[in-house]
Amino acid sequence: MFASAAGIPEDPVTGSMYTVLGPYWQAKTGRSTFRARQCSKRGGDVQVEVKDNGRVIVGGQAVNVMEGDLFY
Repeated sequence: MFASAAGIPEDPVTGSMYTVLGPYWQAKTGRSTFRARQCSKRGGDVQVEVKDNGRVIVGGQAVNVMEGDLFY
């Protein structure tokens, strides 16, 4: 998440970006699984898998910073 007012100027790894890059690189390479590195100040590694139904699975390390329950 971005929260520049709270001192978090960038997202370490932008997972949503890989939902576009996965199919792009699949079309270029013919592969459906990839390992990627986001090269930013707080970068990270990502595993990407493009499924036959068009869905893209993005995985990697994460840190829980908050947990809760929503009720409506």
